[in-house]
Amino acid sequence: MKLRDAWASGRRRLERANIPDAGLESQVLLRTALGIHRTAFFTCLNEEAPPGRADAFEQTLQRRIQGEPLAYIIGRREFYGLDIMVTEDVLIPRQETELLVETILQFARGRAPSTSPLTVADIGTGSGAISIALGCHLPDATIFATDISPAALRVAAANVRAHGLDARIHTRRGHLFDPLDGAVDIIASNPPYLSDDEIASLPPDVRREPSIALHAGIDGMDILRPLIEGAMPYLNPGGLLIVEIDPRRLDAVLDLARRTFLRADVRSAADYAGLPRAVTVALPSANPLSP
Repeated sequence: MKLRDAWASGRRRLERANIPDAGLESQVLLRTALGIHRTAFFTCLNEEAPPGRADAFEQTLQRRIQGEPLAYIIGRREFYGLDIMVTEDVLIPRQETELLVETILQFARGRAPSTSPLTVADIGTGSGAISIALGCHLPDATIFATDISPAALRVAAANVRAHGLDARIHTRRGHLFDPLDGAVDIIASNPPYLSDDEIASLPPDVRREPSIALHAGIDGMDILRPLIEGAMPYLNPGGLLIVEIDPRRLDAVLDLARRTFLRADVRSAADYAGLPRAVTVALPSANPLSP
């Protein structure tokens, strides 16, 4: 079978399994089985699929049809233009989370030139995607990538090494702020924020991702609540707290942040789809706040 026909056959089978973007996913799976990049793929579509590679393609198609996420099958995901390794031990990085990186970079650009290099805590780092994107674009920053899961931290540490950032990104295990030695300039987090009911209604492939990275109790606030309420002692004056949220949780998170940080500038930020995806808390630079 020619590669062109294998691609089309894979697309049709994924479509029958109600897989979104079936054409693209079939292409990615076929390229992965062949071990070639996109450009090379399009130059050899009329060639015959090598027998061993055709078998590998068939195996990956079956895994996808059975509901395994594409990123777990191919072992990576692009995030902020970077290649991030993923396993079933971590949440798959998503494009909407790039909003956190963009907001932090904008905050960093607005700092006075005379200020000391930034310190950042990425709470619940998972694959390390946020930390790595920040490390690549903030060459003077020191970043603490924390997670309660040792398996997730192993993935994050491997990604940090792969991008040559292990001198500035420090992976640490622990719950919320426990791994931190003191205050930092920025706290960023993409925490679990889905309620019991919302978890039950997720697509099957999303439910294959780690529950610890998705599930946040009856109201979806089990992690957001202590994260926001406990952040103050760990933020330097003039610092920034930014958390990703489910848009359905916007009012609850804004209310909590404004009650916790009485003199801070609390705002929401929209993702590429125009949905409120993050809440930011910017502290005044004079004195630490008191609730």
